[in-house]
Amino acid sequence: MNYNRTGQKLYEKAKSLIPGGTMLLSKRPEMFLPENWPSYYSKAKGCEVWDLDGNKFVDMSIMGIGTNTLGYGHEEVDQAVMQTVIAGNMSTLNCPEEVYLAEKLIEINPWAHMVRFARSGGEANAIAIRIARAASGKDEVAICGYHGWHDWYLSTNHNDGDGLSNHLLPGLEPNGVPKNLKNTVHPFLYNNFEELLQIVNSYDIGVIKMEVVRNFGPEDNFLQKVRDLATERNIVLVFDECTSGFRETFGGIFKKYNVEPDLTMFGKTIGNGYALTAVVGKREVMEAAQKTFISSTFWTERIGPTAALKTLEVMEREKSWDIITEKGNQMRNGWQKIADNNSMQINIAGIPSLSTYSFNSDNGLKYKTLITQEMLKKGFLASTNFYASMAHKDLHFDSYFEALDPIFNTIQKCETQELNIDQLLDGPVCHSGFKRLN
Repeated sequence: MNYNRTGQKLYEKAKSLIPGGTMLLSKRPEMFLPENWPSYYSKAKGCEVWDLDGNKFVDMSIMGIGTNTLGYGHEEVDQAVMQTVIAGNMSTLNCPEEVYLAEKLIEINPWAHMVRFARSGGEANAIAIRIARAASGKDEVAICGYHGWHDWYLSTNHNDGDGLSNHLLPGLEPNGVPKNLKNTVHPFLYNNFEELLQIVNSYDIGVIKMEVVRNFGPEDNFLQKVRDLATERNIVLVFDECTSGFRETFGGIFKKYNVEPDLTMFGKTIGNGYALTAVVGKREVMEAAQKTFISSTFWTERIGPTAALKTLEVMEREKSWDIITEKGNQMRNGWQKIADNNSMQINIAGIPSLSTYSFNSDNGLKYKTLITQEMLKKGFLASTNFYASMAHKDLHFDSYFEALDPIFNTIQKCETQELNIDQLLDGPVCHSGFKRLN
């Protein structure tokens, strides 16, 4: 494949015009295949993506960063959005869809009573933390997981050490974040209840905020212990479901564990690629939003709620969470079979519909780069992640596994030093986290 494509040229221009090159770290070409990734798309439909030169790829990677569980360009959702565009997306008056959507989310979450909407996960997290702090009357927060880019969260890295390094992204410098926020946010590790208990005993904690699951689930009744602690100490418990929501249940993944929060946030999947996030919570907590100021013009546009209403309708009808979980397990089984066939050790992690694997090797990042490089040549957007959608069919899996198997065989030969991985790469090795771009 000719790597000198239009998308790469445009990305070189973008880096001189846009700090960091892209709006989202996860979409940086350096995270996949530095200097050789297509970078931009012209069209996306189902699980297929076309680049700026008309090359078509099957997306067996992160499907719009996990937003499109129904597939790209879902006809029912897009039709509802187009009707909204024709009728008018913005007005001096409010759109009724936000009320209908709030009703639906409370129906899905009968423990909750009120909802606020935003358009991104970071916003939803910032709204939730503001409401929770206002409700508790306390500043200090205990966190576990990834919760966006805002000051309140990044201030964790003003504490002693790189506090967020074990919460998805290493190397996040809190430059631009006020230093007087130091020691207002305290990280604890998942399944480490004793660490959380020590934090609560040592600081005046008003909020516990955490992802319900990410790479693995709760052990030793962990979530219930957190819930009981929050109730006992009058702490607001917030479950961040921006990533995990609607992937294993019709709603929050916390439903699987019969543990309910005081607040939760939904994002990514809820609008099938259209911007909509929601903060859902108990009345006594949510009404604290009226004691502080939370307001934004574009939280009132109509496309987001319209897309979310239709997406929820399709999800509920099709039981999409069961389908994408099944497809995620299909991928995991295929990865393991290929690894076994090629005498390779891999570690598979994540919930099934958000699966990832890694190699037990010092050359793991190089192998990841090689997979992306060679699969791209074979017509796939692929790395070591797979975010499942209803659009992924058996024929896509079959052709994907057929293409991946010989690459694993090559990697195995690199492990035995029969081949040299450095001689097989067409460009630099992919990044593993946040890095400043030159």
